[in-house]
Amino acid sequence: MKTAFSSFIYSRRGIYGILHILILLMSLFLVISISIDTFHNIPFLNQGSYLKIQFWICMFFLFDFLLEFFLSKEKGRYFTSHFIFLLVSIPYLNIIDFYHITFSPEISYFLRFIPLLRGGYALAIVVGWLSGSKASGLFTSYITMLMATVYFASLIFFVLEHKVNPMVTDYWSALWWAFMDVTTVGSNIYAVTPTGKILSVVLAALGMMMFPIFTVYVTSLVQQANKRKEEYYQSQQSEPADTK
Repeated sequence: MKTAFSSFIYSRRGIYGILHILILLMSLFLVISISIDTFHNIPFLNQGSYLKIQFWICMFFLFDFLLEFFLSKEKGRYFTSHFIFLLVSIPYLNIIDFYHITFSPEISYFLRFIPLLRGGYALAIVVGWLSGSKASGLFTSYITMLMATVYFASLIFFVLEHKVNPMVTDYWSALWWAFMDVTTVGSNIYAVTPTGKILSVVLAALGMMMFPIFTVYVTSLVQQANKRKEEYYQSQQSEPADTK
């Protein structure tokens, strides 16, 4: 017999909702930390406090994965479909720091973004809950993830390019480059580093995939409006016949 507690556990606004909101808040904290360190050129690997905070955040992500795994009715299916979130929850920076593994500053900087993939998944779920329909939730999730990707790409581009690219004078130049690149319009700023060139291709491809979704969403809204209008006219025409 299904109890009220089990109903709460398996409801989307029960413990899953609380966990996803906490993950979202922790990911937001990581984003703010990365942004502050980037703008002020702070070597984060020398900050013991940041590494400790990221370690415990990753531990919470792992706890969330294990809890949802044990609460899942189909554990095998859950593990295979969510295995990527197990990988991104591993505190790679702490492992590198503990074993004194040496990587380039660029790779170490990229590793800071890995836990944010877990936050992106939580963001998509929370946005879907707050939306009135599946179409609106999907569209809002896509737009939110697109804006987040543009922001992260601009941070990475700024870190890689501002010392070697005379066209990247400040962060706003990198942000302008990212927005122009994702719209596939192009910018007067071009990448000179290999990673920056890869980001240019990735953003352009992402823009070509994302913007048709906007067209499909608007088309579906127009179709729904026309359908409601037809149903209204049909109901108005059927009312006189019913009264006779």
